[in-house]
Amino acid sequence: MKRRSVFEILLASVPLVIQKKVERFYSNRTTKGFKVASGEARFGEHYKMKGVTLNTLDIKISGSDSEGDLAVFEQTGETPNGGPPLHIHPYQDEWFYVIEGNYHFQVGDERMNAGAGDTIFLPRNVQHAFIQLTERGKMIVSYFPAGKMESFFKKTSAWKQPPTIEEIRQIFEEHDMKVVGPPLKAG
Repeated sequence: MKRRSVFEILLASVPLVIQKKVERFYSNRTTKGFKVASGEARFGEHYKMKGVTLNTLDIKISGSDSEGDLAVFEQTGETPNGGPPLHIHPYQDEWFYVIEGNYHFQVGDERMNAGAGDTIFLPRNVQHAFIQLTERGKMIVSYFPAGKMESFFKKTSAWKQPPTIEEIRQIFEEHDMKVVGPPLKAG
């Protein structure tokens, strides 16, 4: 067996080093840390949902910060007894951290309540929905990967009137989600 010289090993690694430098040069990933203050959104735009819920969503970490690996939103719940329809994210995992208020979640066939300090994980391809049980609520909502969620919240925020059920199904489809049932009911 012939042993490789140190020179040959170093020479063989040159293309890999060059590739990594090129990837870093063309990367859109944020390279500096940042702070988004309480009550503020990453780019200054508050998304006020219309139709699905009346909640406000603020981007805290954008998909553009992570080359699409992650999106994080602060959701201020302003829809007592309301929430999204039962739906599926085929390409994303979703994670909720409840800051304030109480919620009821359906994850697959399981039902669970969540209050301040609780975490709910929703794997991709598992049907899920939630309903806000208190007058006000607040959660951190994260998507892995970011997918088209920023665009979804921006478009639903731009609606001028409550959408039809068909319009809701269509906007979910356009943003890689599938509605599979109605919203949860209180009680």
